Amino acid sequence: MSSKVAATRPVRAPGHAGGNGPVVSRGDGESVSIEHAAQSLREGIVRGLSGLGTIEANIVLLVRKTVSDTLHTGGAAAGELVNVVHHVVMGTIGAAEQVGTGLTMSVKSVAKGIVLGVHDVGGDVVAASSETLRALIKQAAAVGSDLGVVARRAVDGVIEATVEIGGNVAKVGKGAIEGAIDEAGKVGNMAVKTVKEVLSGMVGSRLGAGAAAPAPAATRVAAPARKRLAAAQRASR
Repeated sequence: MSSKVAATRPVRAPGHAGGNGPVVSRGDGESVSIEHAAQSLREGIVRGLSGLGTIEANIVLLVRKTVSDTLHTGGAAAGELVNVVHHVVMGTIGAAEQVGTGLTMSVKSVAKGIVLGVHDVGGDVVAASSETLRALIKQAAAVGSDLGVVARRAVDGVIEATVEIGGNVAKVGKGAIEGAIDEAGKVGNMAVKTVKEVLSGMVGSRLGAGAAAPAPAATRVAAPARKRLAAAQRASR
């Protein structure tokens, strides 16, 4: 007489779903281990960051082409350069508002694209960097963005572009910082303080030891007057 042995299934401890560690219940009644959830999260973040990098690269290309196509091939006149830069910045902010993203996400790519586009047509990249920061600070203040973050990311974009074209990083970066501080002065004293504090660390570290911190606008304006006064005093002696 043969006896049947009943097959037994291993009994899992409550809260165990086959993976190591505790489990998390999903809305469909299934469970997933913490390790699996963490891995999925990491993969999703990597995909998101990779996509963000592609978006920023596309913005650089689009802005660069727009600027170079708009400006004349023989170089850009000062008035025309100012006009193009401000329209590009305004278009960027409008697009950011339309898709619901903040200005800080695209500002670095816009600044980089403008400098590259001006360089492509043989324009003045120092003037372009300064005007770019002026336009960005002005528009950022108008929409309530963080001026410090906008200024720093914009200067980062200007520096990246300058390195890419083999330009004078200290000279271009200094012009950009001066433009940012001057425009912040039109917003208010607190805006100037914020922008200065954020950008002061970039002088020397990013722009080289030879780059001096920009003087306030009032100091730069008053300096020629002081020189003329001193010359007049010497002449009267």
